[in-house]
Amino acid sequence: MSVKHAKPNLSHSQVSEMVKRLFRLTPSQIRSLPSYDDQNFYVAAAEGGEFVLKVMNSEDSKNPTIFEVQTFAMSILHRNGLPAQTALPNISGELMSLEEIDCGYGCQKYLVRLLTYLPGTTISNVPLTSELLFETGQTAARMDQILQKMEHPHLSILQREKFIWSLSNVTLLETYVHVLDGDPLQEAVKSVIHQYKTSVIPQRSSFRECINHGDLNDLNILVKPDESNRHVISGILDFGDMNRGYYIHELAITIMYMMIGQPKPIEVGGHVMAGWESVLPLNEAEKDCLYVLVLSRFCQSLVLARYTVTLHPENAEYLMITSKKGVHIFRHLWELGKQEVEKVWFEGAAQYTNRK
Repeated sequence: MSVKHAKPNLSHSQVSEMVKRLFRLTPSQIRSLPSYDDQNFYVAAAEGGEFVLKVMNSEDSKNPTIFEVQTFAMSILHRNGLPAQTALPNISGELMSLEEIDCGYGCQKYLVRLLTYLPGTTISNVPLTSELLFETGQTAARMDQILQKMEHPHLSILQREKFIWSLSNVTLLETYVHVLDGDPLQEAVKSVIHQYKTSVIPQRSSFRECINHGDLNDLNILVKPDESNRHVISGILDFGDMNRGYYIHELAITIMYMMIGQPKPIEVGGHVMAGWESVLPLNEAEKDCLYVLVLSRFCQSLVLARYTVTLHPENAEYLMITSKKGVHIFRHLWELGKQEVEKVWFEGAAQYTNRK
């Protein structure tokens, strides 16, 4: 099977038939939701309730265990008071099923789940106040604490040793750095990878282990206004990058993505860190490596976006969204240097905490 035909391409009538057959619900409204290599649909049911039908691509559908663990993790977070989606059992009592569907290139098998719909808009659409950034850091830390206590027979599948997006695997980027040939950015990226090897890896034994969500970006966090019209977090989406890592990785990833599109990106780190440390104070090694880990996530985003564009030039605009916005922030962080950036972050976090 050619992988280019792995993405499902269901029509609304196929979605309607499947929802009726599998969940005994009658869709009164169906609309497509954005997704890169899967298919997502918003479904309102005549019987009441709003849902998201997720149809995984046929390649990923060959590995149902990882989706089983992700679905379980979402339910654990939900039970512990965090706003994650939960899967609805189908008429056979299963939380997901493998369906044979013809999307126009022969019958293929796709994993199907129906998830609860969470209200809100993505955090990318609202002004990021210091309070909202604090809540984001706090939520990220609480989430990882809950995930770390999770018990499941297939947890080992989250080890993901060669997973290119894991902050444990920054050195794997060396295989792809050639996509920046001729770009002045390449020198900075190579230098960050070198710093990662010399300053992060030797201290890793002091990091505290946990299970990471791994992709807490500005499109994976939903917010809605509360009674005083301030935005609060109403949803955590997309557990596809979950992997076994370290608490400090989650914080670095969250800071990096919250900087994107901000008028004063460097200051963001202090507010997110203050929220994180209200739940889980950092140890010295974690603090010392935070700057290089944030830069490392920028490198992953820049290099892998550029590489993926060489594979899918038709999707260049979508693939380069974060990368384009991130280039100047990466360069600014890099030019300021560790000492200057840490001063802003650590003093900002201390001030925020004293203000509380």
